[in-house]
Amino acid sequence: MIRSLFVHLNIVLSFLILMIPQLIVCFIDPTGNLSHRIARLWGRWILLCSGVRVRVVGLEHLSEEGPLIFFSNHRSYFDVFSLLAYLPVQYRWLAKEELFRIPLFGQAMRRGGYIPIDRSNTRKAYRSMVEAADRIRRGTSLVIFPEGTRSPDGKLLPFKTGGAVLAIKARVPAVPVAILGTERILPKGRFRVGRSDVEIRIGAPISTEGLTLRDKVALTRRLREAVRELLGEEAREEGEQGCRSLG
Repeated sequence: MIRSLFVHLNIVLSFLILMIPQLIVCFIDPTGNLSHRIARLWGRWILLCSGVRVRVVGLEHLSEEGPLIFFSNHRSYFDVFSLLAYLPVQYRWLAKEELFRIPLFGQAMRRGGYIPIDRSNTRKAYRSMVEAADRIRRGTSLVIFPEGTRSPDGKLLPFKTGGAVLAIKARVPAVPVAILGTERILPKGRFRVGRSDVEIRIGAPISTEGLTLRDKVALTRRLREAVRELLGEEAREEGEQGCRSLG
């Protein structure tokens, strides 16, 4: 329990300490690249203090030029720290709009190039997707968690189709990513911090060339299947449960 308290306090305190330089950097560098480098250092610091080692497999799939959209499973908050620290590309997060309303934190996110998604209704979510797609076409890679939330038991949840819509509209490759081990560190609903190494598996990019919005469900299923294979999960008959709507 003492170790868990140390890890949680370290996350909060290091975040607060870095908030001021993050805000300053966001005004100095409007591209958000320097801000992302600071966030990467923060992720590495959290992992170091938590005794977590990370291994990345599949870096050869990142030879693709231009922006990419990464689709990752989500089992723990430590997914964020692991990707921040060890996914070796400049990228931004697609985050729910509520986070952008937090004083200072929201401003830093917006200035850093992070992209808000309004999920209060389908129409607003779609409009957010259009704006995000335009930013991606201008060169911003993106990481999303298509399950929409952390899995409570580590099993892969259905994917929302919003990420596929974004990839099709932006006309950029979609990259499946699997993160293993974080569910043993800090699973959903638990305070105690466990011990585990983490492995990030990067799959081959999936082209969206020639796809239209009619293909969003098929692309969502293909991406989920690719992530499932990277995780090594056994095949299950899921029918229409493999994907969910945009919202």
